[in-house]
Amino acid sequence: MVLNMRQDLRMSQQLVMTPQLQQAIKLLQLSRIELTDLVRDELLENPLLEEAGEIGTSQEEQVSSVEMQDSVEREQSAQTQTSAEVEGQANAEVKADEPPQDNFDWEGYLENASQLGPGVSSIRRDNNDLPSIEATLSAPETLEEHLMWQVRLSNFPPREEEIAEFIIGCYAPTGYLTDISVPQVAAKLGCSTLEVELVLRRLQHLDPIASGARNLAECLWIQARHPEHPIEDPLVLGIISKHLHRIENRKYNNIARDMGEPLEEVYEATKVIMGLDPRPARAYSTGASPYITPDVYILKVGEEFVVTLNDDGLPKLKISNMYRSAMSGSPKAKEYIHERLRSAQWLIRSIQQRQRTIVKVTKSILKFQREFFEKGAQFLRPLILKDVAEDIEMHESTVSRVTTNKYVHTPLGVYELKYFFNAGISRRNGDELASEAVKTKIKQLIDNEDQTKPLSDQKLVECLRKEGINIARRTVAKYREQLNVLSSSKRRKLF
Repeated sequence: MVLNMRQDLRMSQQLVMTPQLQQAIKLLQLSRIELTDLVRDELLENPLLEEAGEIGTSQEEQVSSVEMQDSVEREQSAQTQTSAEVEGQANAEVKADEPPQDNFDWEGYLENASQLGPGVSSIRRDNNDLPSIEATLSAPETLEEHLMWQVRLSNFPPREEEIAEFIIGCYAPTGYLTDISVPQVAAKLGCSTLEVELVLRRLQHLDPIASGARNLAECLWIQARHPEHPIEDPLVLGIISKHLHRIENRKYNNIARDMGEPLEEVYEATKVIMGLDPRPARAYSTGASPYITPDVYILKVGEEFVVTLNDDGLPKLKISNMYRSAMSGSPKAKEYIHERLRSAQWLIRSIQQRQRTIVKVTKSILKFQREFFEKGAQFLRPLILKDVAEDIEMHESTVSRVTTNKYVHTPLGVYELKYFFNAGISRRNGDELASEAVKTKIKQLIDNEDQTKPLSDQKLVECLRKEGINIARRTVAKYREQLNVLSSSKRRKLF
């Protein structure tokens, strides 16, 4: 084999992921909150970017946070520049439009605001004596704060108060003491197990009652033996101590046989137990409720549906004009400003393209799922990413990025855009039904069932088959679990 060197010239095509293209793809898949954070960071890092004022902007300008870009560039290209070097960069700069004068009588409006009714808050002009907005905000009281407030008012000795504070700090969010045992607490604090146990029992009788219980049986037992309203029924206490697992499985006959009591008495005792609280700390849960801000709205105007973009809370960007004078300065300053200018323009255009793509995808979904918006979830059609991608002439990966963590507000509620994509289930007449529509039918059948004779999974299969939906029992069981619905044996009500 002979080794030699030679030169070849070849032509090939390949996709190069430039930094600008990577940024555009990143912006496309960001959620609304992530996009807002990114824009805020860019406003801090890029001096040529600034936030446009909202007062005086017309409705057309508010369709997108960057709709002013094209018109501003056309306006700049028509202007004459005194410097030839600056003139060569005129098409790359962006200048924000001056907002029109606001001639509205705001003072008169504020003076009469108190007469607009209780739904409109009045604004005081002389508010120097009012507290700041930060001073009026407060966080809800936590379980630890509530318990420690009671400990300090209960005359705990200093040593016991120290033990109580450590134990309370080990509580789980549910109010149970499950992550550490009494001997472990004693070993950490250098005290006896008896001391820790006595302090724990005092804590368990503070409000909320039974907080600090180590398991469900102890939690219910403490509530049943509360000194203010004790439950003296031995059957209730016996079931709590020995047969809680059988209540979960509805094995009341076994409880009656083991306890030697009539079945009706077991039912009555179970009612008493069900009146106790298995989660005593639920009122002090620190979990914040998730709030969703839709990216796009679908509104019904007359007989037609209109898709509008939601720009509320999203900063409206423009290019600052105050750095134009620096263009005639040193070459380094000029190069830096040109680089920042290109970065700002690309960010604005990328956000513009992102918003337009979201609207385009939403309009395509509206076209395919129009019956859903008119009649409800039962008329949701099977839809895949390829259908929308072919309709808007984009790639499936683009549609997937657009529908991830994006939400739409509709007349029927707020949905994630991915909700409208479902696999098809064949019907007897040859049509296909979306899987979400089948879940809705299963939920309706369960809601309307006789609670003393709940429908089993096989019965649900038969009911769906009567409506022309052929579906396997294991598929019904999977959909039922996704709906967080218990099995028929656990849904049955005997009393």
